Amino acid sequence: MTIKKRMTLLVVVDSFIVLFSIYIGYFVLHPYIDVFTNKMLLISVVTIQLAHHFFAWHYGLYKKAWAYASVGELKSIFRAVTWTIVVVAAVQFILTQDIYLRALFLTWMLHILLIGGSRLSWRLVRETVIHSNADEEIRTMVVGAGQAGTMIVRQVLKNPASGMMPVLFVDDDKAKRGLEIYGLQVLGGTNRIPDLVKDNHIEKIVIAIPSMSKQAMADLMKICVDTGIRTQTIPRIEDLMTGKVSVNDMQDVKIEDLLGRDEVQLDMKAISDKLTGKTILVTGAGGSIGSEICRQVSEFRPSRLILLGHGENSIYTIDMELRQKVSQDTEIIPVIADVQDRMRLFDTVSEYQPDVIYHAAAHKHVPLMEANPMEAVKNNIFGTKNIAEAADTFGVPHFVMISTDKAVNPPNVMGATKRFAEMIVQNLAKNSTTKFAAVRFGNVLGSRGSVVPLFKKQIKAGGPVTVTDPEMTRYFMTIPEASRLVIQAGTLAAGGEVFVLDMGEPVKIVDLAKNLIKLSGYSEDEIGIRYSGIRPGEKLFEELLNDNERQSEHVFPKIFVGKAEPVSGLEMEYVLSRVLEMDEVELKDTLVGLANRKVPVLN
Repeated sequence: MTIKKRMTLLVVVDSFIVLFSIYIGYFVLHPYIDVFTNKMLLISVVTIQLAHHFFAWHYGLYKKAWAYASVGELKSIFRAVTWTIVVVAAVQFILTQDIYLRALFLTWMLHILLIGGSRLSWRLVRETVIHSNADEEIRTMVVGAGQAGTMIVRQVLKNPASGMMPVLFVDDDKAKRGLEIYGLQVLGGTNRIPDLVKDNHIEKIVIAIPSMSKQAMADLMKICVDTGIRTQTIPRIEDLMTGKVSVNDMQDVKIEDLLGRDEVQLDMKAISDKLTGKTILVTGAGGSIGSEICRQVSEFRPSRLILLGHGENSIYTIDMELRQKVSQDTEIIPVIADVQDRMRLFDTVSEYQPDVIYHAAAHKHVPLMEANPMEAVKNNIFGTKNIAEAADTFGVPHFVMISTDKAVNPPNVMGATKRFAEMIVQNLAKNSTTKFAAVRFGNVLGSRGSVVPLFKKQIKAGGPVTVTDPEMTRYFMTIPEASRLVIQAGTLAAGGEVFVLDMGEPVKIVDLAKNLIKLSGYSEDEIGIRYSGIRPGEKLFEELLNDNERQSEHVFPKIFVGKAEPVSGLEMEYVLSRVLEMDEVELKDTLVGLANRKVPVLN
């Protein structure tokens, strides 16, 4: 029905309701009155018709979507009818110096009941139609009966195409227990979610508590995910209210949501002072961390952002992405270069004179580097030495190296080469105008080398998911959070620090696999988990600091400074002069021994 036809219908229906109300009101009190000849009654009929349509238009009674009528619409009806009766009473008093109070009061009551009933009947008809199609809709539990939760239910009722049928609310506020909101009862707290899911045949859970802390939200999501039911979270409440997004834009719970890490508040001024209007160079710019650092840095509008990487496809991808979104004030410069090519790096740093270098290029895969130790040495050690010495030679003010928790007590080549790279940076910092620093953190969820993409691929293929060991434990952080903290740590560097990011609590890999299986809509029995055994070079548990490196206080929220001690420059030069000539056994023994400070390099 068009808006014009709909408004015409409402005007006609209201006209009959108004006539019926005033005539019945007068007839009940004055059954013998002649309704066709009584002058005051006829004047009142004309007045009430005109007044009603005026106030109905003024309060939007002809524009509201009555199929979704609620308390707000009833208030509008009350105001429109009351003002209509007030106008009729005023006209009666002006003409007769008297008001027919009883008749007008009865007319007012009938008027409200019939107008309200006619409007709410539209909602009853619609809900009848909805429930008749209930078998085709997803039975949904809404967690949170506050502003966000009620808004979600209201939008769902307005939008049958959402495919959801809200069944009940869950809320920890005891004052709301037993209440009925939009026809849905608040049946209990979040501790009852598993039972309520079973008892009410719930097929979907929507979490609508945007004010909850990240850790509390993670705990709640875990309860919901453990039910095996698809769980979603709402968009930002302000976006829902302004209409930017709808209920169809709700997001599935992701594995990183279960980490429960509150978003860190950065020192925007300090970062802006370091980056805005400056020239920034990122090595490994096409990788998971490197590309995210580029995205984060670009938001501070540097004058030039140099994307340096070896893989042309990955550099092309981040180059195209940034060109579409960065400010025109920022020049994006892609540079294809290998960090092992010392001359190329020196030429690049000399040409562009960067103010900050973020060194993210590295080989990071433990078993692969265990099988190819010399490649780890050339890329992680000599690659770092090349770019760091270029920074020192050309007076780059700030240099930040991306390190790893695997550099702590490393039993493997990859970790040992990254610890050696830290030592290179620390030694250069002793006599350089460049403020060198390293930032150490654990695994990042979603990176190309992490277990998450592998698990998702295995789940998609029907399983099983392969886990090395039931006790295998790792620290995890999201890529955006790690990148933001790397940038923040760079502003804190005085020279030679090894910053350590607070990774929170370690996570068992098998628990990560189980959660991913549930989030994918399967049970553990359907997919299965197979233990493949620890691979060469792997540890069951990772650490972020040695016992002698620990400092208890943060220098910034989620950032520590470790007391990692560098080796002497003489020892480093000795190893660097011989390392390329060693066989694999001697190479591993030397690097791991040096990184752990357990064997003397020089006798």
